Amino acid sequence: MPGTFEPLPGGGAAVALDEVEISIIRSLAVQLTELIGPGPAEDASGDPFAGLFTEGPSEPPSDPVLRRLFPDAYGDPEATPRAEEAEKQRAYSAEFRRYTENDLRAGKRDNALAVIRSLDALTPAGEGGAVLELSPDESRRWLGTLNDLRLAIGSRLEISDEDDSDLLFHLPAEDPRKPMVMAYLWLGGLQETLVSTLMP
Repeated sequence: MPGTFEPLPGGGAAVALDEVEISIIRSLAVQLTELIGPGPAEDASGDPFAGLFTEGPSEPPSDPVLRRLFPDAYGDPEATPRAEEAEKQRAYSAEFRRYTENDLRAGKRDNALAVIRSLDALTPAGEGGAVLELSPDESRRWLGTLNDLRLAIGSRLEISDEDDSDLLFHLPAEDPRKPMVMAYLWLGGLQETLVSTLMP
């Protein structure tokens, strides 16, 4: 089980993690929540439904990682040759973003916080490691966060397709990107094995 998720009887998944792995995943998840940012400000009246009517942003984020996490719903208008069609794409994407981005951010933030909480609840299993056991719902939250972390790291590394990630395998040890590449590949392995536990 070390380093790979395995299915649990009755559903869910388990993985053995050492202290360093726990620390890395937790640190990355915390950074993800900070990047995503806080949710919309709570209504002064304390109305729990006030956030339902809060409009989100209509422009894409300026940070390339956030643009990768929250892409335009109608494609990249810059890649559209006809100006009129590009303008329609921008308008449709802005409208879609206005009504969905706050919820998408909240979902990603909740998933990352669930990952952090599950790591914080671990009890050592000997030699500084622990076995993380996840319910099916927790597995889906972890899967969402692992995907978001890989998208974020891939964006920072400027990986746009599998060919790019293959090239990164051969980076020299002294390349400053090497630790990020290793994290990207490791998270990909975790993600792949977690997906396999969720399949019927």
